[in-house]
Amino acid sequence: MGPYFPDFLTPAAARHSLEAGLEEIRSTPRHRLRSELQRLARHVSLPSWVRPLADGEVSALTRLTDALRAYHQAAIASHDDLIQPAVAADRAKHVARFLDNGVEGLLASMSPTMRWRSPILEVDYDIDQDLHLGGQGLLLVPSFFCRRVPISLADPRLPPVLVYPINPTWELYAKEDPGRRALETLIGGTRAAVLRAVGTGVTTTQLSHRLDISLASASRHATVLREAGLLTTVRHGPTVVHSRTALGASLLERCS
Repeated sequence: MGPYFPDFLTPAAARHSLEAGLEEIRSTPRHRLRSELQRLARHVSLPSWVRPLADGEVSALTRLTDALRAYHQAAIASHDDLIQPAVAADRAKHVARFLDNGVEGLLASMSPTMRWRSPILEVDYDIDQDLHLGGQGLLLVPSFFCRRVPISLADPRLPPVLVYPINPTWELYAKEDPGRRALETLIGGTRAAVLRAVGTGVTTTQLSHRLDISLASASRHATVLREAGLLTTVRHGPTVVHSRTALGASLLERCS
């Protein structure tokens, strides 16, 4: 990554689902688009198609989010069964340290890329930057794709966020094991596949494409899992997005 990455491309709403994050990108105010893309242009040469985006043209924003959705589908979605357990394991490790040792113990455990020297958290970073919390909390986000050093948002007016790389020694490749077979025995092979494929949020159509099943089948299995408390379904405009509940995530983690 270069010295700057536009903050509007990492929307806070993405924590809820991919579609919610894409909707926030589509709703980015024109002044923010122009400001952040102008800042990006100081570091790299931008292609001509960026101008309509900087002008906030709806069609340009729609093309951008369609491309992001297609990329997610092609490069990331099919690996959710590897990504989600790795991130969940890292999160569980740090939550346990927080419960056992409080905030001080949690921050002290974030080495070697971070060093807690109260009241300052020193972070290995590619550029020299100070982030003053000013009484705000700091959101720590584990990332499967972040490499070498943590990263933060560039705009200090945005809520403080620090994205950090998960431990690269985690076992990232799914293997056939008794736990996976147990899940399929418990809820059925297709429903187990649906629970794994949902990831951080998918529409029924995306679920159908990921698993190569009909829309009716995807909807039916999602309904059964929702009624069992393993999925939740939220409407975002014309689309319906399915996400795992805490119970669904816990079941998947235990059987992975």
